[in-house]
Amino acid sequence: MTAPTRPIPPVNRRRRFDLRSTALFFVFLAVVLCVLGLTARMVADAVERRPAWMFVLAVLAVAGCMGLRRRVHVARAARRAAAALDQAAREAADELDALQPPPGQPVLDAVTGQVAPAPVEYEATSGYDGLTPEEFEEAVAALCERDGCSGVEVVGGAGDLGADVVALTPDGRRIVIQCKYYDVSHRVGSQDLQRFGGTCFTVHEADVAALVTTSDFTAPAVEYAEQCGIVCVDGEALRAWTDGTGPRPWDSAPGGRTAGRDLAGAGS
Repeated sequence: MTAPTRPIPPVNRRRRFDLRSTALFFVFLAVVLCVLGLTARMVADAVERRPAWMFVLAVLAVAGCMGLRRRVHVARAARRAAAALDQAAREAADELDALQPPPGQPVLDAVTGQVAPAPVEYEATSGYDGLTPEEFEEAVAALCERDGCSGVEVVGGAGDLGADVVALTPDGRRIVIQCKYYDVSHRVGSQDLQRFGGTCFTVHEADVAALVTTSDFTAPAVEYAEQCGIVCVDGEALRAWTDGTGPRPWDSAPGGRTAGRDLAGAGS
């Protein structure tokens, strides 16, 4: 019978002495100590010569370290706050969408508890529905050409000073028209008339000044227009002019250029 062999424990062998490695280690250590010594000497000389400067540099270094650490904390807090606000905004938007009634369902008024009226859809003068303000100016210019005006120009835009359409009437008078494409709930106010009245006669040298709108005029606006000699053409008058059943703007002019200019100066 063969007896089991016992494992032989490893023999601790001593490392051989390496003169080269030891010498390199001591050389490196000497270099490090020399550098540290030179640095310490330079710092000591600087402190001895200019102690105030060194104190300031030390304070700035400490403050910079603290500021950097604070900035890191502030940046982290800002990121967390931004994430929280974004999440809250998303949740609020989801809740608002959930509160919106489906299309066609009546909406209850929060105060009276009754069914709120449906929002009024846009409504303009018949025949001018769906136009842009620029297209409405073109339509008014086309009416002037149809009724015998010459030299018809659409000059509306930035810096027009209230003039949208200018032309010469069949009897040779210069007409200046401002166009207001409004819905029926937005009436032309006295401020619109005052701005137009301040330029139509003095700047544009109009013999006839008219403001044409698809809506209506407020009472102060009509009063100011009568004082200044400006022709007001509301939605009803515009329909009559378009159909040929009503007067043209220059047919309703109260006076010529001189009278209108004097009245505009007195009204403003």
